[in-house]
Amino acid sequence: MTVVDQKQTFDSLDPRTGDVVASHPIHTPEQVAATVATARDVAAWWGGQSFDEREDLLQTWKSVITRRLAQLADVMHAETGKPHGDAMLEASLAVDHLGWAASHAKKVLKRRKVASGLLMANQAASVEYKPYGVVGVIGPWNYPVFTPMGSIAYAMAAGNAVVFKPSEYTPGVGEWLAATCLEAMGAPVLQVVTGLGDTGAALCRSDVDKIAFTGSTATGKLVMAACAESLTPVVIEAGGKDAVLVDEDADLEAAVDASLWGACGNAGQTCTGVERVYVHEKLYDAFVEEITKQARALTADDRPDSNLGPMTMPSQLDVVRRHIQDALDKGGRAVVGGVESVGERWVQPVVLVDVPEDSAAVQEETFGPTVTIAKVKDMDEAIAKANGTRYALGSTVFAKERGMEIAERLKAGMTAINGVITFAAIPSLPFGGVGDSGFGRIHGPDGLREFTYPHAIARQRFKPVMPLTSFRRTPKHEQQLAQLVTMLHGRKPTIGK
Repeated sequence: MTVVDQKQTFDSLDPRTGDVVASHPIHTPEQVAATVATARDVAAWWGGQSFDEREDLLQTWKSVITRRLAQLADVMHAETGKPHGDAMLEASLAVDHLGWAASHAKKVLKRRKVASGLLMANQAASVEYKPYGVVGVIGPWNYPVFTPMGSIAYAMAAGNAVVFKPSEYTPGVGEWLAATCLEAMGAPVLQVVTGLGDTGAALCRSDVDKIAFTGSTATGKLVMAACAESLTPVVIEAGGKDAVLVDEDADLEAAVDASLWGACGNAGQTCTGVERVYVHEKLYDAFVEEITKQARALTADDRPDSNLGPMTMPSQLDVVRRHIQDALDKGGRAVVGGVESVGERWVQPVVLVDVPEDSAAVQEETFGPTVTIAKVKDMDEAIAKANGTRYALGSTVFAKERGMEIAERLKAGMTAINGVITFAAIPSLPFGGVGDSGFGRIHGPDGLREFTYPHAIARQRFKPVMPLTSFRRTPKHEQQLAQLVTMLHGRKPTIGK
């Protein structure tokens, strides 16, 4: 990405070659505000549509995207450098989520009855989830379709209009999505603003009703600070330091394959990518031997059939280099690659062992095709170490007998058992983290509700037996209330007896 004129346009670059892909406008705060104002008008119409009407239009958009998947993949390939096949996979998963959100919004969000309880037996209670109005989405560059669509699709299915600020490295993807949405719906339910950090800050300080952000933890804190000025709620999907735990009875071949793909897929630029592996001592030697062999066979270069694409964001190269050097300086060993694996555009796979737990390579998000592997005496030790960073996004367990038991003890927003990152591809599962990995959820019913507010209604069906919320309440009524509450709640619990 190169700025041509700070006041007007910037260039997105092909990270494989450095060539200019396209020029895009740098939207000013005034232009962002105007876009949000347009979205406010559209939201009044869109939110007024029935669930069925919104579903029909969203499914139409889904069909348009599906028919042009190869075209979308071309844009992604040009702006991120990722292999075309990886781009197709990403776009396909996003389409599946769009379809799920469209078809499940009614069931999840429509008004439903809830129990009123004996004290309020004269009331009929119900709740529905209403759209905020306008949602701002700030997307990342590593998965420029799948990740932001986890917010965009669910926010729109819930009845919101969306203003999307894509990464400055992938603005063309955002513009493509907005153009196809407009074509399918005939109205700008999804609009795009492009630019650098200032444009994102302007969106945070605009008249949006909620912000969904995906990016680094540091930038997430800045987004929260900007939104706090107007009490604009946020959902933050930030960094990760995901671990794989391999028990003694694990399928070794599957565990190695998943760990390597999770570490090096998308050139390691995955928030839920594998950055740490803890292997039971009985499998450790065989695991290291096999992953070493397979990692050495991977290629990262400009050939069309290369396994790994380039690093999309040039500054990340310094982070990867620093983490590798720190691991080696603290006594770790590189069994595949090393500091020399970090080139000008590509990073070759790096496998590190004997790395201390306090090193940057274990504690900080690397976001490159590197992985640390540590030997543990049992899964208790593996769990303690896996839970030993401030990040808690995704995780993976490989085990035949105790997979579920181990998974339930992990501090993470998501866990895959005998697979890797599989939770992200299941539309009905919530996606998000805790700690420095953020808060709030996209995907699934939780993702639909994330972009709504609950509207509770209590409707009197008949006059109350006791006038509790009235100045007509007497001491007798209060005595009756005390007797009723004692009867309902005063008994000693018998649970466990």
